[in-house]
Amino acid sequence: MTPPRFSQKQLLDNDTVSAWVFLAPALVILSIFVLFPIFYLLYLSFTGGSFTSTGTYWVGLKNYRRLFFSPDFWQVISNTVYFTFATVIPSLIIPLGLAVLLNKSLLGRGLLRSAYFLPSIVSLVAAGLGFRWLFQTDGPVNSLLEAVGLEAIPWLGSTFWAMPVLIVLSIWKQLGFNMVVFLAGLQTIPPSRYEAAQLDGANNWQQFWYITLPGLQPTLVFAIVTTAIFTLRSFEQVYVITGGGPLNSTNLLVYYIYEEAFGLFDFGYAAAAATVLLGVTLILVYLQLRTWSD
Repeated sequence: MTPPRFSQKQLLDNDTVSAWVFLAPALVILSIFVLFPIFYLLYLSFTGGSFTSTGTYWVGLKNYRRLFFSPDFWQVISNTVYFTFATVIPSLIIPLGLAVLLNKSLLGRGLLRSAYFLPSIVSLVAAGLGFRWLFQTDGPVNSLLEAVGLEAIPWLGSTFWAMPVLIVLSIWKQLGFNMVVFLAGLQTIPPSRYEAAQLDGANNWQQFWYITLPGLQPTLVFAIVTTAIFTLRSFEQVYVITGGGPLNSTNLLVYYIYEEAFGLFDFGYAAAAATVLLGVTLILVYLQLRTWSD
């Protein structure tokens, strides 16, 4: 008795069915926890009211008009842009330099790698509490300044100095992760390129500029996007250390959304602000994917 023969189309159909069966659990989870919240967020941004007995009601573009004409919102955007640029650039340059250094044969290299990566696994809330203690008026940082003859600085009470404290914490927190990413990228660059460059008389800077940086281009794009997203969604630093103050000088977009939603219970307005944040994040992801595809 000869076994039944299946056409190529039937086999493809069976493979397609099998693929959908295996993908179904993941698609269900994705729909429930990612797609549905996104669509519900968009819906909420066009509504007013709250989740009380009064309920929500349709207001159209009113929340967006109020958002873009709000001085507080533009101050928050200004704070967020300043915080993002001041955090992302050092969070790329410092780990890149450390990765290049620790990619060489050094005594205690493994210990140094572990030490630099340690901040990445520390809870951001715990780190925030530690930084608040360090930079309080009578904290260790001011004690050190006074010990060397300098005046104490009201770090957390100053509209000028409060933001740098958040920036330093964010850089410290992101340093280890980016260093590991760059170390992984450096492993993909063939050593023969450096050997050929040395034979041609290239110095260390020329090797870094013409070999290391071009070889790290995909890694740099990934690090830029992930660091920017990490920075844009910063919340714990503000919540634990400054609470958005003083005088709204450290209020970032995510904390602003939190205040509007769970402090003032204005969910529609908060959803509109969150939609702006979602749009910026999607643009960053799109740029990353486009760069990789090129």
